[in-house]
Amino acid sequence: MTKHYLLFYEVGDDYVSRRAAFRDEHLEKAWKASDRGELVLGGVLANPVDGAVLLFKGESSEVAENFAKNDPYVTSGAVKRWFVREWTTVAGELASNPVKPEKTKAGKAP
Repeated sequence: MTKHYLLFYEVGDDYVSRRAAFRDEHLEKAWKASDRGELVLGGVLANPVDGAVLLFKGESSEVAENFAKNDPYVTSGAVKRWFVREWTTVAGELASNPVKPEKTKAGKAP
């Protein structure tokens, strides 16, 4: 069963300048992960730029963990800390565990 995993990057104040040397390599890695169907979305948290979040899908958290372990942003030290959380998605077209409302539970007629 495919699940969603959020990869969180915590960064320092100098992140924008530190990542510059590794940006093309990072983006190439990200787009390849997207082409393989692993990375759904990724980007920096803005105003202020104090982190990033990448959404992965896969059978286990390993897909996101492997990305982080080999990401030049991480290996260069531009990312201070990273962690992965499983995200149980229940609403929306891409939800991994869709749950629709049951009107009868609310006492409404079907």
